[in-house]
Amino acid sequence: MTPIAAAIACLITVTLCYMALCAASPFGNCRKCRGLGFQTKTDRKGRIKRGKDCRRCKTTGKRIRLGRWLFNRAQRIYRDGTH
Repeated sequence: MTPIAAAIACLITVTLCYMALCAASPFGNCRKCRGLGFQTKTDRKGRIKRGKDCRRCKTTGKRIRLGRWLFNRAQRIYRDGTH
């Protein structure tokens, strides 16, 4: 197998796996709060305590994956164009 064919096969495999991930789990953890829904901070003794609510995910702790966002956008454009 040539290196180009191997690279294309690898790229197709990664794409199909990501599509399966987006279909099975459309939401991932928020990158800012790491899925907690709030920032963590420490008090003066070094103990972890709850901080402010995360503004990026609006305290849900979840974000929509890029692949799922693109799929939803394509579906919406198709639906609006056919009706």
